[in-house]
Amino acid sequence: MGSPPIVRVERLSKLFRRDSTEIIALNDVSLEVAEGEFVALMGPSGSGKTTLLNIIAGIDRPSAGHLYIGETDIAELDDDELAEWRNQQIGFIFQTLNLIPVLTALENVELPLLLTRLSKKERREHAETALGLVGLSDRLGHYPRQLSGGQEQRVAIARAIVTDPALILADEPTGDLDSHSAQEILNILTKLNQEYGKTVVVVTHDPHAARHAGKIRYLEKGELLPEGSPPPV
Repeated sequence: MGSPPIVRVERLSKLFRRDSTEIIALNDVSLEVAEGEFVALMGPSGSGKTTLLNIIAGIDRPSAGHLYIGETDIAELDDDELAEWRNQQIGFIFQTLNLIPVLTALENVELPLLLTRLSKKERREHAETALGLVGLSDRLGHYPRQLSGGQEQRVAIARAIVTDPALILADEPTGDLDSHSAQEILNILTKLNQEYGKTVVVVTHDPHAARHAGKIRYLEKGELLPEGSPPPV
């Protein structure tokens, strides 16, 4: 028997309304991600992959269907419960990074810990450990403007893992990076998956990035193609 699913998406749909038009972003999607898996979600622009990732992260809510992370049905949580759950269970790496320019790398990474009961000393130790894991122990006091794009992305990864989440989600983590920096980021995600047992789900349009995953699933026009399907043309 394989590992139990840490993510279970059941017949999930998401509709958006734009003026009088109804846009189907996701249509009847079902997906399981086992604990410790590394899954890449691929598909053309507008296929629904980022929408699905945002729903798994609790950033957005589905219009229909169910989403279980472990034993928790995310749809049952109110906004406050959802925010607390997300901070404890999910490490999200945004495409736009969302680093705060007036905070140092250490302070940016420490931010999610401000919602915990950790002391100031403990928060600093956790943040230093996370930055060490991504190879930035020598950049603790640097501001985002003093870092390269690849280093900024590594700060964003450190911030995502500082709470020791069960699930790491990344939206186009290599999209704006040169090939060397992109490879460094992929190596870090692979290390988190293989050495630390983290479950990783990545949205990417880059076949090279997707090859680091153990499984690739394709979306097209809001529908998840059957496992083993070739990429959409």
